[in-house]
Amino acid sequence: MNFYTKQHKYYCGIDLHPKNMYLCIINQDGDILVHKNLNTDPRSFYNCISPFLPDIAVTVECVFTWYWLSDFCFKYDVPFVLGHALYMKAVDGAKSKNDKIDSKRIPFLFRGGVIPMAYVYPEKMRATRDLLRRRMYFKHKRSELLAHIQNTKYQYNLPDFKKNIAYKGNRDGIEELFPDPSVKKSIECDLELLNSYDKTITPFELFITNYAKEHNPNDLYLLQSIPGVGKILALVLLYEIHDINRFPTVQKFASYARLIKPKRESAGKIYPGGKKKIGNTYLKWAFSEAAILLLRRNPS
Repeated sequence: MNFYTKQHKYYCGIDLHPKNMYLCIINQDGDILVHKNLNTDPRSFYNCISPFLPDIAVTVECVFTWYWLSDFCFKYDVPFVLGHALYMKAVDGAKSKNDKIDSKRIPFLFRGGVIPMAYVYPEKMRATRDLLRRRMYFKHKRSELLAHIQNTKYQYNLPDFKKNIAYKGNRDGIEELFPDPSVKKSIECDLELLNSYDKTITPFELFITNYAKEHNPNDLYLLQSIPGVGKILALVLLYEIHDINRFPTVQKFASYARLIKPKRESAGKIYPGGKKKIGNTYLKWAFSEAAILLLRRNPS
């Protein structure tokens, strides 16, 4: 867990939502200078913080609406800190909770140097990273359809398919193997959706690959030289890591990629559990897949 400890004259904490943002600004002495609810609008936000420029820092919890605020602060050279959502829950436990209370607490945590930092992904590659994550979502849905067809076959104890139906050319006549009209209709729907996903995912992959060659062609080439890492895994590693230098040690990187087993220990006793979900789930998946592919294709 990394904390932001740099000192500023003013601190701005925001409880951010899609349509409104509760904002609180304090000074070094802890005096509340501004505390009000605004529309989620760049102009309203700028009018509110402009009297405190240039020495004001802004922080917000890592929720899905932070992109525009990060880009706005970067444009006006305002220090921006993204608070790690899971760690902030551990730091800031309270009996009562609402937007007004939360927005007041955040700048005081900020001033005290106890805002746990999440990585502010740069704008240049961020949209392509999100597109790659969307591609993974579509692949998961496609896999669910394939699994449903296979499970339905087992459900009615039908013979195995002659070929791998993951490939489009091997699906002809699959629905005819199911005698019941309702089951047949269900399989037809699955096959239609599978064909639709196939048409969508292939251009996705080509588009992302072309962008990756513009963003960082050397690293993309080097990643594909790792045994077990192909085109898609290389893209995932490239966009999810972004800059390996942001990790000061190998241990920090392994922890971020969920490659370690966290322990809970107190007074010499080890308890079950641990924060297993803190870290990057996409890197966890990529390294797990690469390990399996390496073992499968490497006889030694």
